[in-house]
Amino acid sequence: MFSQVLLMQVAIAAGVAVLATGLFLAPLSKQLDQEAERRALSIAQTTAQDPQIAEGVLTTPPTADGPVQREAERIRRATHAEYIVVLDRHWLRWSHPVTSQIGDQVSTSPEDALQGKEVMEIDQGTLGRSARGKVPLYDARHRIIGAVSVGIAYDSVRARLISAIPGLFAYAGGALAVGALAAWLISRRVQRQTRDLAFSDISALLAEREAMLHGIREGVVALDRGGRVRLLNDEARRLLGIGDEAVGQTPDEALGAGRTTDVLAGRVPGTDLLTVRGQRVLVANRMPTDDGGAVATLRDRTELEQLGRELDSTRGLIDALRAQDHEHANRMHTLLGLLELEMYDDAVEFVGEVVGDHRVTAEQVTEKIQDPLLAALLVGKATVAAERGVALWVSERTRLPDRLIDPRGLVTVVGNLVDNALDAVAGTLHARVEVELRTEGRTVVLKVCDTGPGIPADQRELIFTEGWSTKKPPAHGKRGLGLSLVRRLAERQGGSATVGEADGGGAEFTVVLPEALTEPELEPAALGESSEPAAVAEEETR
Repeated sequence: MFSQVLLMQVAIAAGVAVLATGLFLAPLSKQLDQEAERRALSIAQTTAQDPQIAEGVLTTPPTADGPVQREAERIRRATHAEYIVVLDRHWLRWSHPVTSQIGDQVSTSPEDALQGKEVMEIDQGTLGRSARGKVPLYDARHRIIGAVSVGIAYDSVRARLISAIPGLFAYAGGALAVGALAAWLISRRVQRQTRDLAFSDISALLAEREAMLHGIREGVVALDRGGRVRLLNDEARRLLGIGDEAVGQTPDEALGAGRTTDVLAGRVPGTDLLTVRGQRVLVANRMPTDDGGAVATLRDRTELEQLGRELDSTRGLIDALRAQDHEHANRMHTLLGLLELEMYDDAVEFVGEVVGDHRVTAEQVTEKIQDPLLAALLVGKATVAAERGVALWVSERTRLPDRLIDPRGLVTVVGNLVDNALDAVAGTLHARVEVELRTEGRTVVLKVCDTGPGIPADQRELIFTEGWSTKKPPAHGKRGLGLSLVRRLAERQGGSATVGEADGGGAEFTVVLPEALTEPELEPAALGESSEPAAVAEEETR
C-alpha cells in the first residue's frame, strides 16, 4: 500500500507539474507574439510620421541610394527590426534591406493599409516568417500616398520562448521534488496508520468486520474520541432500542439519562457491569481504543436472570416442601397415634384443623384477589412463608377485581417485593409480612410491609439502582436487579415505586400503577328500572 500510494501521488504531482507548465507556456507564446506585433506596429507608426519619408516618395524615384532607403535603413538599424519597407499606392517598394528588391512589387497585399487601416499579423514574406505591423503613409495634406510595413523576425520571438523554457522546467522540477517529498511523507504516515497492510488486506478486513458485526449475537457500540456513537451493529440496535439516528450522538443524547448511558460513556468503571434497558437485563463491558475512543459490548442476560430467579424460587419451594414433608410426617404420626388409642373424635378434629387452615388461607386470598395469577402467587408465597416461620397476611383493605391489563407485570412486581420482604424478616421474632392491593378507579396501589430492620433513609433511592444489593450474590449471577425492574415496570405505566418506614418499624414499599385496570362493562338494566353496574368482564385487554 505504501508503494502504491507513493507512486500514485508522485504521478499526480508530475502530471500537475507538466500540465501547469504547458498551461503557462501556451499563453506565454501568444503573449510574445502579441508583443512582437505591437513592437512592429509601433516602429511602422514612427516611420510613417517621418516627413522625409513622405516627401521622398513624392519627389524622388525608388532607388537604392535614395533618401527613402537611407532614412528607412537608419530607423531599422536603430530599432533592430528585420525590415522596413516603404511602398507607394502601386505596391512598389521604396526601401528594403535587400536593395535589389527596391522598385519591385511587395509579395503580400497592402490593401488594408492603403485603405487607412493599421494591421498586426504573423505572416510569411520574402524574408521568412515574421511579426508584421502595417500602417498607411500620409502626405502633408493627409492623403494616403503609400504604406509602411515593418517586420520583426519570428525566430527572435521563438528564441525568447525557448529561453524561458529552462526556467519554467526548473520551477516545475522544484515543485515536483517538493510534491514527491510530501507524497513520501504522507505515504509513510498512511503506512503507519494502516500498519503496512495492502489494499486487498484492508478490503478483506472490512468484509470480515461487516460479517462479524452483523453475525455475532452480542451488541457492539463503538465511540469516537469525542464520546459520540460511530458504529452500531444489529444486536446493539435491538438491545438498546435505537436506530441509525443514534450514530453521531453521545450516549446521553441517544439513550437519555440512566445507568446504561453511564456505562457506555465510561462513567461507571468495571467489567461485566449489569444494567437494565427497558425490560432487558444487559451485561456491558467497555474497552478504550488507541485513538481515544472506546468499544462497548452488550450481552442479553434477560432469560438467564429469569431462569436464575426461577431457580431461586424453585429452591425455596423445595426447601419449603422438604420442611412440609417433615411436618406432614409428624401430623401423620400424630393421627396414627390417635387412631391406635381409639380417640376417633380427636382424630377427626385434628384432621379438620389441618385441612381447614390451608383452605381458609386460600379462600381468604381468592375472595379478596380475583385475578387467578396473583391469587395463586400469594397462596404459594403464604405456604413458603409459613415454612420459613413468617406470617404472610393479606390486608383487610385488599380488593382487586379480575380486570388487570398486564397481570404478568403485576405478578413480577408483587413476587419481587414479597421475596425481598421474606428475606428481610426471616429468622426474626414475630416475623410478619403484610400485602395490600387496592384500587382507586383504574389505578392499582400495592403496599408490602414487613417487620424487618427497615431501609435507612440515605439508602432508600440506592436500593432501586441496578446492581445495588445488600445480599450475597446467588450462584447464577448477581443481585440488585429486582427492585430496579419493579421501578422500571411502574414507570413504564406512568406510575412510581417508593419505599418508606412502616408502622412499628420495618420497610413499606408502595407501588402505584395508573391505568392498570380495564373499564368495567355495564349490563343493560331491566325494563322500567335504572341501570346498575353489572358483572365485570373477565376477558383481559393485552
